[in-house]
Amino acid sequence: MTGKPDYFDTFCKVSKAFGTTLGQAEILDLIVQSSIDTMNGKAACLFLADEEQDVFVPVTQKGLSANYLHAKPMKAKRVVDSILKEGGYFSVYDACSDPRLENHEAKKAEGLASILVVPVMVKDKAIGVLSLYTSTPREFTDDEIKFQSALADHGGMAIERAKLFDRVKRNAEMFYTLSSSINSSLDIKKIMHILTAEIAEAFSMKGVTIRLMNNETKSLDLMASYGLSEDYVNKGPIPLDKGVGRALNGETVIISDTKTDDLVQYPEAARKEGIASILCVPIKAGDDVIGIMKLCGGVPQHFDEFTVKLAEGLAHQGGLAIQNASLYLMLQEDKKNLEQEIWSHRSWF
Repeated sequence: MTGKPDYFDTFCKVSKAFGTTLGQAEILDLIVQSSIDTMNGKAACLFLADEEQDVFVPVTQKGLSANYLHAKPMKAKRVVDSILKEGGYFSVYDACSDPRLENHEAKKAEGLASILVVPVMVKDKAIGVLSLYTSTPREFTDDEIKFQSALADHGGMAIERAKLFDRVKRNAEMFYTLSSSINSSLDIKKIMHILTAEIAEAFSMKGVTIRLMNNETKSLDLMASYGLSEDYVNKGPIPLDKGVGRALNGETVIISDTKTDDLVQYPEAARKEGIASILCVPIKAGDDVIGIMKLCGGVPQHFDEFTVKLAEGLAHQGGLAIQNASLYLMLQEDKKNLEQEIWSHRSWF
């Protein structure tokens, strides 16, 4: 490297950007460019993990060609495991021959020599990696590794902040739209469609089921489902214990990983269906629990407070709408019976 890098000046610029109106894309772009400039690199790229595909997807980069970025993607879990095994970073002196790496020819054609990879951490979880590439081979110093790691942390903060603002906005819009749709209808079928299909799509869930309490049989009857197979939804009776029992007592039940949580009533069926996480929310009409709404995810996940509160609010709106629709049907039936009685009395004259 030529000259001593000014890490402090770089961090001042990046930190200042957090206090401006710059969006996530601009801040991440600044972080990647700062890595190249301060470390005298050829290129840099920030990748985020696609958990379902288990690959890293580039979200912002400088200095890399489209051909290189579209080559065989890095396996997310494998890279993160390697980083953790190496003590928090992964460095390669000769990227074109190191047996730990793939795509040697692509790296050679791109003119890459050494690579430094550090994790992007958010709440003790690696959500991606920040990679620096050089055009000549070199060993990275401790200061350079610490600097790159700190930049990656800033990237994680930018992503987290952007997600937070986006989540608040999306949740507010989602609740308004769905709750308005729920409360604007007295059609039970339409209400059930909103509570399953539309919520599944809005929450990016694999599927959703609605079960209501049958007070005569003391069982939960399936009223609607979306995204799940007939075999799964008809897998057997639903015992009123474990997670279901807690939901019927008014508690929201979070199952982050169906493989390890003993609250899952049919673990083998869940595995076969590809259900990795469950959010089970009570459906209330007033203070009474009349059923449950179960959101099924395709990947293990810890449902955050925003998602839980939104699901609870929509389930409560759904419960009130179901109650209103049921009352309306009862009134319609009473009206019909009354009209029939009036006409029968007229026939006497």
